[in-house]
Amino acid sequence: MSPCRDSGCVVTRPALAAARRVVVKVGSSSLTSITGGLDPARLDALVDALAKRRAAGGQVVLVSSGAIAAGLAPLGLVRRPRDLATQQAAAAVGQLLLAQAYSGSFARYGQAIGQVLLTADDMIRRAHYRNAQRTL
Repeated sequence: MSPCRDSGCVVTRPALAAARRVVVKVGSSSLTSITGGLDPARLDALVDALAKRRAAGGQVVLVSSGAIAAGLAPLGLVRRPRDLATQQAAAAVGQLLLAQAYSGSFARYGQAIGQVLLTADDMIRRAHYRNAQRTL
């Protein structure tokens, strides 16, 4: 168990290097260009760092935003929509593009990717939680 569970916790480099599993949360701004679309160079740089960690024997869990941002251009949108229906449409289109981009980038290292979809129920119900834990 991690001694650090809240977002206000500061982790030292030695502690990070010694961690068995690292969870990396990436926001949309880390994956997109100034124009708002996915930036392949930024995504590749992230994957390079994560693949290096895996090659050193560490487990990596990537929690990634970016689906809405990735779906904007294919839908002809120039900015993030405010209404839920359009956000969901952009996320639906963008999630496939985001997964495809990650898949291609990780393939450079011979690494397959997967996606785990969780609901609030999966965190509340013990059997669901344990299953999600085993999946990861």
